[in-house]
Amino acid sequence: MNNIPLPQTQRAVQLVGPDQLRLNAAKPVFQPGPRQILGRVEVVGLCFSDLKLLKQFSGHARKSEVASGIERSALAEMPNYVPGDKPTVPGHETVVRIVKVGSQVTRYKPGERYLVQTDYRWLPTAGSASAFGYNFEGALQEYVLMDERVITAPDGESMLIPVPEDLSASALALCEPWACVEDSYVEKQRQTLKAGGQLLVVGESPVDPSRVRHLPGQPANTTFATADQVAGLKDAAYDDVIYFGANPQTVERLFSKVAVSGLFNIVQGGQKFGRPVVSQVGRVHYGGIRLIGTPGSDPAAAMRCIPPTAEIRPNNRINIIGAAGPMGTMHVIRDLCQGVPGVTVYAGDLSDERLAVLEKLAGPVARKNGLVLRPYNPSKDKLAEKFDYIVLMAPVPALVVQAIPSAAPHAIINIFAGIPANVTAELDLDAYIEKALYFIGTSGSTLEDMKLVLSKVVSRQLDTNLSVAAVSGLEGAIDGIRAVEKNLMPGKILVYPACKGLRLTALPELEGRLPLDNGRWTREAEDALVKGAWQS
Repeated sequence: MNNIPLPQTQRAVQLVGPDQLRLNAAKPVFQPGPRQILGRVEVVGLCFSDLKLLKQFSGHARKSEVASGIERSALAEMPNYVPGDKPTVPGHETVVRIVKVGSQVTRYKPGERYLVQTDYRWLPTAGSASAFGYNFEGALQEYVLMDERVITAPDGESMLIPVPEDLSASALALCEPWACVEDSYVEKQRQTLKAGGQLLVVGESPVDPSRVRHLPGQPANTTFATADQVAGLKDAAYDDVIYFGANPQTVERLFSKVAVSGLFNIVQGGQKFGRPVVSQVGRVHYGGIRLIGTPGSDPAAAMRCIPPTAEIRPNNRINIIGAAGPMGTMHVIRDLCQGVPGVTVYAGDLSDERLAVLEKLAGPVARKNGLVLRPYNPSKDKLAEKFDYIVLMAPVPALVVQAIPSAAPHAIINIFAGIPANVTAELDLDAYIEKALYFIGTSGSTLEDMKLVLSKVVSRQLDTNLSVAAVSGLEGAIDGIRAVEKNLMPGKILVYPACKGLRLTALPELEGRLPLDNGRWTREAEDALVKGAWQS
């Protein structure tokens, strides 16, 4: 296959400026250099996170230049490296087949099929990490170039995951967004002070050091301060912050001192805030900070309530708010397929039409697994239940506020939607702490998440195709991105570059032309689509 002639140009969707998408019918097909590989794109899913890049363009944290981790001279050899104002090709949920490799490439061979992991966390940018589909061109094109020096982690792990031939490209590509869902449940939570980290201990008056000596974990440095000294402390400098007291103003000032992935422990000592506290809810998702507390006097009591992961638990009442959208549907199906006994999934959405679609997709899954699915429209149905697990699918701070009173003791509140890091909300931290609630929020996924989801797909435990709502060729991809922006589809939109001329088409429009399974996407439907049956 390395000797098969390739076209000199191709069709590609490019982002050339903020909110400026175009279909380029003559984008060059880059020939691979010595350390590079060229893949033919089988399919690419459209993602809500593409919209953030669409709006921000060069201002997006992942679109900026690589700050470290690779030689500048190597980046100069990569025409697919497009930081800053350079046009990029979006699209990061993809399966590719290798068609050509460079002279020094031995790990990959033409004809091989791979699922692409897109986060290059070892190549940091100024505010995030590099990624496929951002500062490196993505998959909304017929052929995509990748470089071994970028897609290989420092430990030697490849970001190309081999996949079997007997599964549809759609089921495999959708492992990427499903892995983001999976990560939000399985990410390990730190249950001790950070080893070698920076600990800040604050009280309204000086704190006796003996109050923290018994805590698990060994920080490298501990700083003691009083409330009136907080303003002079460095922002985002402390991996653990322990506050003894219940002064809302002190807590509001302390949030900014918590480092990325930091733990903020509030020890009320029998006192109450008495009013809502302005809290940095956006940093739960994008900064990975965690908030815990105890109404008593021992900070260890709060730490003992930290769950090992944010996994659902037996007999949980799970409330997924925004459940009938593309990602919400994944959460519903994932929780019904997880093998956790006795769970009831309440699936809330404001659209009765989308709820009907969700019931059609997920209802049979619930019944098969002996679980309960309860769709509801919050504008009509008022729920009296308290929930053990709440998932928020819209980046709306008010939903975080509302989640606290609706949560049962020891509930997990999964802030899945990306509330901007600088956004705050006034939270009832008295109730949050009294109930021992726990906020979780994650961004992206890891290679292990991808492999875990892939194993579920291969074993038939999980059918990622259940989330497909529409398909298109590259000609319909821009309309597809706009449909994601306007929330017009109840599930995922898949783009097949091989289907030239195919406009954005919802699955119901393909009934009778493709072998759908009771309206659901299948391997057989994909095969027929690629062979042109959609034109009949």
